[in-house]
Amino acid sequence: MISIIMGSTSDLPVLRKAADFLEAMQIPFELNALSAHRTPHEVEEFATGAAARGVKVIIAAAGMAAALPGVIAALTPLPVIGLPIDSTLEGKDALLSIVMMPPGIPVATVGINAGLNAAVLAVRILALSDAAIADRYAKWCATLSDKIVKANADLNAITDYKYQIKK
Repeated sequence: MISIIMGSTSDLPVLRKAADFLEAMQIPFELNALSAHRTPHEVEEFATGAAARGVKVIIAAAGMAAALPGVIAALTPLPVIGLPIDSTLEGKDALLSIVMMPPGIPVATVGINAGLNAAVLAVRILALSDAAIADRYAKWCATLSDKIVKANADLNAITDYKYQIKK
């Protein structure tokens, strides 16, 4: 199971991309709103009990000071993926807060508002020990090139330009 944690429900639009991907990959997940600053005791309870509840990977999203991913990583041996949210300073404050963890407290970090990439990374981690997930993930990966091939064909179908060189 993957746990998706957000510092505020205002982060849900970004995390919906992660949830949609996990749903498509048929991977059980949970959604929770917890704040490292406003609900520290609940965060501690969540993080210390996550492995016992069957959680394998945690996606922790936060904006501004973005302490949530690092606090969770300090309290659990599970892999934590930090997802910086663009709430102020174009999300750069959150990105730097998540990336700059002290030695021994690693947090894998994806791009600002990159909910899909957070879920993809979590699925890659699970796929290491689950052949069925690895198979579903490989099939999804195969569709990525299809989109670019179609886009390239669409570009070559444009006839508006007098000087466009066709392949």
